[in-house]
Amino acid sequence: MCGSSCICLLAITLLVSATASMQAQADRTSDAAPTGRVRGAAVQPIGVRPVPGPGMARTPGTKAFRQLVRAAGIIFSGTVTNIQQRSAADSQSLETVAITFHVDNAIRGTAPGENLTITQWIGLWSGGQRYRVGERVALFLYPASRLGLTSSVAGPMGRFEMEDARRILISEQHRLAFRGDPVLGGRSRLTFRELAQAVHTEGEDEGSHGRRP
Repeated sequence: MCGSSCICLLAITLLVSATASMQAQADRTSDAAPTGRVRGAAVQPIGVRPVPGPGMARTPGTKAFRQLVRAAGIIFSGTVTNIQQRSAADSQSLETVAITFHVDNAIRGTAPGENLTITQWIGLWSGGQRYRVGERVALFLYPASRLGLTSSVAGPMGRFEMEDARRILISEQHRLAFRGDPVLGGRSRLTFRELAQAVHTEGEDEGSHGRRP
């Protein structure tokens, strides 16, 4: 049991670290590109932030959720209301997709009732990180990058499907990653209030240097 949790945690850590380094590379690519266009698969996704290492929980199986909480600048649940592809506007721009959500419940970085629009690099959309109008999701999003882009933390790990406005579905992938978490461990569903409680608990554990919801 510990072996599976540790392997899954290692995979999440590597994914988050890798995407963080990709952001720096892509930002440099954008600054240097004379045309501002993204060409080919070599260009890497941006809108990612590194996950702090010191002070993490030392119990196997509890780190994965803590990493999501620490890496996220925006945490909320809501409904997708609009999707718009945006072409590169100038020599320093990238093609993007703007996704607008009506925020139902919020923990960090937004407020209930707000219409929140995020901007995602089109390469992530093409790679499978897509949304559809009318879809309900709970999201842990990275803080916006220097270019104003964001994405769900560690890809699919920062995204949860919603059963309705307040009940969150926990996928098999999430159950494996969070099996040691005292709130999420072993659950197939939980309420947004329970998720908020778990996030607040991690925020309190971070002390004065943690991000407060």
